[in-house]
Amino acid sequence: MNENKKIENHHSIPLAERMRPVSLDDFSGQEHLVGRGRLLRELISNGKIPSLLLWGPPGSGKTTLASILAHSIQADFIFFSAVLSGVKEIRKIVEETKGKKEGEDKPTILFVDEIHRFNKNQQDALLPHVESGLLTLIGATTENPSFEVIAPLLSRCQLLLLQPLTVEDIISILQRLCTTKPPD
Repeated sequence: MNENKKIENHHSIPLAERMRPVSLDDFSGQEHLVGRGRLLRELISNGKIPSLLLWGPPGSGKTTLASILAHSIQADFIFFSAVLSGVKEIRKIVEETKGKKEGEDKPTILFVDEIHRFNKNQQDALLPHVESGLLTLIGATTENPSFEVIAPLLSRCQLLLLQPLTVEDIISILQRLCTTKPPD
């Protein structure tokens, strides 16, 4: 019975999620950000990730990079969809994070997928917690943040432009998928 449940749970997680890279060494594409001596590698080696906005086309690695950054510095990683959530959920995350911060020094990275979908009030709700350092924000957007993210929040984040994956990047990803056993 337990084995069946394990198999059922294993198959309920999409292959892309099970095979998502957990380090920059396994990540394909975005060499201008993740290559040797480049910004994201330097941030990881320093152990401190600032608030970031990742702007790029769908499938360019925004979610994966955010996950890798959080994992690399042993931060709590909270995935948040701007399409499905609002200010109420932000407040809940803030309260939970405040409770955790009292007893530990572990950073919290709040990843907001499709941050361009947040209205001004929702973005304003994030601002004091990004400013105070309670939360490190990593926002992902396919839209120009200069037009979609409020200026005070934009000014507190480093903007990183992601490029579409090249044919070589896609081949590298497929080769890795074909030669790597999916995790249990």
